[in-house]
Amino acid sequence: MVYSNSENSVPQEQELTTWQIEQLRLTRGMNEQDIRQLPEAVWRRVMRRLEYPDSARERAAFRRLTEVNEQGVIPANALANALNQLNEIRTQQTTPAPIAGIPTGSQVIPQALGQTPPPSPLAGLQQKTWIPLGPGNIGGRTRSIIIHPTKPNTIWAGSVGGGIWRTDDGGESWNPVDDLMANLAVCCMVIDPTNPNIIYAGTGEGFFAVDSVRGAGIFRTVDGVTWQQLPSTTGDEFQWVNRLSLSADGSVLLAVGRNGIFRSDHPNRTTWTQTLLGDIADIDFHPADNNQAIAGSRDNGRAYYSTDGGLTWQTATATEIWGNGRVEVTYAAANPSIVYASLQRRRGEIWRSTDGGRTYSKRGGRSAINSQPVFYLGDQGWYDNVIWAGDPTNPNFVLVGGIDLWKSQDGGNTLSQISTWWAFPESAHADHHCIVAHPQFDGAANRVVFFGNDGGIYKTNDVYNVGYSPDMSFGSAAYKRGWIELNNTFGITQFYAGAANSRTGVIIGGAQDNGTLCFTGNSEKWTEMFGGDGGWCAADPIDECYFYGEYVFLNIHRSSDGGQSSEYISGQYWNGSQWTWKNPPYRIDDAYNSKTLFIAPFILDSNNPGRILAGGMSLWRTNNAKAPNTNTNSTGPMWLAIKSGSAVSQPISAIAVARGNDNIIWVGHADGAIYKSMDGVSSNPNWQKINSSVPGVSPLPINRFCTQITIDARNHNIVYITYGGYSRGNVWKTTDGGLTWINIGNLLPEAPVRALTIHPQNSYLVYLGTEVGVFASEDGGVSWSPTNEGPTNCSVDDLFWMGETLIAATHGRGMFKIDLS
Repeated sequence: MVYSNSENSVPQEQELTTWQIEQLRLTRGMNEQDIRQLPEAVWRRVMRRLEYPDSARERAAFRRLTEVNEQGVIPANALANALNQLNEIRTQQTTPAPIAGIPTGSQVIPQALGQTPPPSPLAGLQQKTWIPLGPGNIGGRTRSIIIHPTKPNTIWAGSVGGGIWRTDDGGESWNPVDDLMANLAVCCMVIDPTNPNIIYAGTGEGFFAVDSVRGAGIFRTVDGVTWQQLPSTTGDEFQWVNRLSLSADGSVLLAVGRNGIFRSDHPNRTTWTQTLLGDIADIDFHPADNNQAIAGSRDNGRAYYSTDGGLTWQTATATEIWGNGRVEVTYAAANPSIVYASLQRRRGEIWRSTDGGRTYSKRGGRSAINSQPVFYLGDQGWYDNVIWAGDPTNPNFVLVGGIDLWKSQDGGNTLSQISTWWAFPESAHADHHCIVAHPQFDGAANRVVFFGNDGGIYKTNDVYNVGYSPDMSFGSAAYKRGWIELNNTFGITQFYAGAANSRTGVIIGGAQDNGTLCFTGNSEKWTEMFGGDGGWCAADPIDECYFYGEYVFLNIHRSSDGGQSSEYISGQYWNGSQWTWKNPPYRIDDAYNSKTLFIAPFILDSNNPGRILAGGMSLWRTNNAKAPNTNTNSTGPMWLAIKSGSAVSQPISAIAVARGNDNIIWVGHADGAIYKSMDGVSSNPNWQKINSSVPGVSPLPINRFCTQITIDARNHNIVYITYGGYSRGNVWKTTDGGLTWINIGNLLPEAPVRALTIHPQNSYLVYLGTEVGVFASEDGGVSWSPTNEGPTNCSVDDLFWMGETLIAATHGRGMFKIDLS
């Protein structure tokens, strides 16, 4: 096989080591030919990924850290309870008058929830509205897709950050279904085969063990639009629901809950019986036989089958022991006696049963190009693992997905790669979770298949011929043939933070698994400034060319071209063959040692745009953020630790500098510890601990994640501190520089508060970003009102200003803005 590539491929730059090739084969599922032909920019990216494996688990663990209460737990049904409290607060809003400029009211306006800008004004006094900014072209983690059986242009997609979305034009445009689902991690959906108006959605994402993303049980709609929580699923056993499956006659619903399989044959699903105990990942009913069902484990490497409609289960047998790991199963549509299983073991194995899932034998699983084993799951088959055999005319046509997608036309013996993660959106995005065929798929005239992955929704009109084929050169065309990206207003990007330049209107945002993204005015044309996971962001207020972002563990990067590209300034550099670290003081030692939060805070000092403060275990400072940066050991910004991490137990989670006095610095930690310095620009600042575990010294929460500290620009003695955790009292205020504190969050829903900002022109106008949406105050936090537009009840992780326009960065619904001038 001869490959050609004009995109500055790796062999022109360096000689690859055996270790590098083997690691990329094992972790990313790549074959050696493709590795040797990667464009250099992609090669740098995959080598960076090798330094920080298992990011999916790290993300989930970080998110959970911000959600646990002071006892270190997330209470049962915590999110649903917070949503109910939100609705109670809304009902008290008797008139739809704006509060601090944002729209409020007892009713949520459906057309203001999505990425299509609503008409303005929407009603009465509400002259200012939230305007969606997207990204409408990026997407986010999508674990479920269902299609109306007789109206195939009507499709529902379940995202784990932005709830359920619906399209009625085949994916040309999307809108969220209702406000209730805005903040729910939707992991699975199933449509009633006898009544397509009835749909069930399972919430929570149970693939992360102790750090699983919690949901609120199972929801149901009887009209495809409005959803209600099933009261019978509010308990701990339904805090995450990995899979749902309905019998062919719609009478029995099987659910994979926290500790096994649950069964309901009640028409209204008011009662459930646990029929299998254990960690389960997948479950499927036979497409025609109500008595037969199959299931796969989440971590013990087993498959199960039932012959009595899920009442009892037996363990399937195989020709050899499968070992531990996740197992995904599927019936072959052309012959349901054939069942396929995708095993996490050995980074991806395909097994087949010819007796309905009772016994399995291993398939070859080798590359059609070079006969080497295909590691299609890489090192994260616990996270992304899917198998499909839905062609009703061909039981040997199989698709498997992990990091990328592969097809087999001989039942899994040989595999051909059909997508590659590095070429998205021209090729399908990485990390595949679901594969769904068009209702009229027939293997001939209709070969349309939809795919849900960490980049949203993709489609091909011909699954037999999509992607790479042996008659193609590698280069820019490889794996791109026939892919269609459907993230058209599918605004489910999960942002951690953002920043904007007020003069140019350019916005950047750090997104989960979608990098640091850049917006220049078109919600459908966001671009990537830096790849991987994004984090905190900053924008130079004077020089419009400079933006700053973050890769995981405080690896800060800098753009000097307005957000189009970026380079590390925290100490890493590319030496021509691999990433290496500069010598002190040209590096952040906590980043070098990964002694930071997964998403660690840094800020640009508003008094001095050449100064950055960055938080690991220590607080780090550079006064020359724009210093020339070359690929040598002794150039670039110089970093100094100005607050030692030796006396603390948890990393820094929040940083604030007083506007107008850069000596005043406040720092918060992940365990709630708060420190203040009055000589922060000195080489060795003094630090005072504000809170204490000693009763009566300070009422501030202990053992709760400090999410943000905000200092009033007009009065530096006024400081707000916000906390995570599903607890009461997550917003505190001092008016005397920290001597005394007032709990101003007691009337808010018991949910994490993630952001707080003050209006640039009026200190009485305060805005909160919480796990259940935006709240506003006109009296400095004495009272709060929730918005009923724009971000609604989804998690708002950051609030920042572009002049007097407030921008909300949500963790699941993209970004929104509102003019508050």
